[in-house]
Amino acid sequence: MRILRYVFSVIWLVMASYGVMTKDFRFSDIMILFLGLTMLVLGLEAFKKEQRGIGVFLIVVFLFSFYVSIEWFLIN
Repeated sequence: MRILRYVFSVIWLVMASYGVMTKDFRFSDIMILFLGLTMLVLGLEAFKKEQRGIGVFLIVVFLFSFYVSIEWFLIN
């Protein structure tokens, strides 16, 4: 789980940095997807640590970001 968290976080950070530096936001939908996947992994880790409130919140954030990224894929 820890490796997935780091991989998703690095991918998200690279895409966000690219968008900010170049003012080219064509990868925003993929960036939001990886941000959501990071939140999913963090939520699952919180459930493992018996922190249900934080886990539920992070899973809800994942679902919302997943919905937004799918909408963005369909619009573009």
